[in-house]
Amino acid sequence: MNIKTLGLPLAVVAFLALAGCSTPTVVTLQNGTQYLTKDMPKTKTKDGFFEFEDISGAKVKVKADEVTTIRQED
Repeated sequence: MNIKTLGLPLAVVAFLALAGCSTPTVVTLQNGTQYLTKDMPKTKTKDGFFEFEDISGAKVKVKADEVTTIRQED
């Protein structure tokens, strides 16, 4: 087998493995707003905010005091 015939299947397997690692998460704020994220939000930053990207790709920065729950999507 040559490298070209092995390369494509290996790339597909690697992509599928990485896609399976994401953990959809729901971030709920005190005012009832919910954000669905592709992955678990980063831990609280030094300045007291959570930073994450919602499923539409928008970057969101929320003050930690406003977050009620962060849980995996059912």
